[in-house]
Amino acid sequence: MADQRITVVGGGLAGSEAAWQLARLGHQVDLYEMRPVRPTPAHQTDRLAEIVCTNSLKSENLDTPHGLLKAEMRTLGCFLLEVADEFRVPAGSALAVDRHLFAEAVTTRLEAEPGIRIVREEVTDLPPAPAIIATGPLTSDVLSEAIRERLGTDGLSFFDAIAPIFSRESIDESIAWLGSRYDKGEAAYLNCPLDQTQYEAFIDALLDADIHEGHDWENVPYFEGCLPIEVMARRGRDTLRFGPMRPVGLNDPETGLRHHAVVQLRAEDLRGRMWNLVGFQTRLRRGEQERVFRMIPGLGEAEFLRHGSIHRNAYLCFPRALSPHGGLPTEPKLLFSGQLTGVEGYTESIASGLLAALNVDRMEGGSDPVLPPSTTMLGGLYRFLREANPDHFQPMNANFGLLDPLEEKVRGGKRKRRAAYSARALADIQRWADAYCPNPGDRKPANP
Repeated sequence: MADQRITVVGGGLAGSEAAWQLARLGHQVDLYEMRPVRPTPAHQTDRLAEIVCTNSLKSENLDTPHGLLKAEMRTLGCFLLEVADEFRVPAGSALAVDRHLFAEAVTTRLEAEPGIRIVREEVTDLPPAPAIIATGPLTSDVLSEAIRERLGTDGLSFFDAIAPIFSRESIDESIAWLGSRYDKGEAAYLNCPLDQTQYEAFIDALLDADIHEGHDWENVPYFEGCLPIEVMARRGRDTLRFGPMRPVGLNDPETGLRHHAVVQLRAEDLRGRMWNLVGFQTRLRRGEQERVFRMIPGLGEAEFLRHGSIHRNAYLCFPRALSPHGGLPTEPKLLFSGQLTGVEGYTESIASGLLAALNVDRMEGGSDPVLPPSTTMLGGLYRFLREANPDHFQPMNANFGLLDPLEEKVRGGKRKRRAAYSARALADIQRWADAYCPNPGDRKPANP
């Protein structure tokens, strides 16, 4: 058993998972949670691992990205998924929980774990290593400022304006062409052209679409550069033609003519499998995004890998500020996990807490940190975090675009292709777990 106590800051999903894993690995853990001493705008109780939004951890089907990720997490011995299984409620193929019983059970078990000491107070500065910071998108202002001082002014963002991301293979490139404005530099954008009739129909649909109501971004003066696309459209029917849909410098490569408007997509990952709809941050509901944005020529059959959204969210610029395993470059045993690192979603947050704990344990034992292979959903997510363009970094959720391409083309449609991805991922995560994860008795074999 290690002599030095390990600090975990934040009693949410990632912090609770990390604390449990560290204790099970023989460490003494101080788990800090500022509630109820300092409440947050979203939480209703002082329970650990309180789920504040939907009670669903999404699908468990292996042909879905979240189903695959959960299967990988079970292979690694995930604590919170075991608790979730006990308090699940009927939700079809999804894993949904009674959120109150779930949080109560997690709190009770962490309180009863001899290796964990729960401290109810606000942490106002980064603790000495070894430590894991898992304070989530509602990190307190004082700790946020301490993090920003350590990382620099561009290391921490406070508002999350996300545009949709599409699968490259689902974009119709007989319509969209690859190029850059004025043909300067490499051909870095996929360009979707609209004539005047198509543009006017798109604007009408955009203005008529149903939106999520929000409050915490509307009066922020510095948010002007990230206005929702539908808000920009309300400023005038041609506003988007002079903004993110401007056609200037994007003449059609076949005719040489300028289109009435052009929508651009930019590669989100180094392999060019995920493409971001440039300037299209939005509050449209998901169904409305699919209806309206598929009106854009070339995106009629496009697969959404991530929908757009706007909400208050503190997150780090992972590729600029952190090491590949989520630590400070100067202090590798001071790790960040959960949504603060730029992962988006409950399951992703839990997974990052689990991985952070495994790596703190390895480093405490004198070994180097490790990451799963990028053929797995967890490994692909961390590969994205470390390789994303820091100038355009935004949080990411699990999706099949994160994975290495299959070595051989799979025929039979998307479901067959996803089944092949999942079978490969589960075989690879099993081998990785056997090589790097202690406590094999706590793990469940992968089921391809």
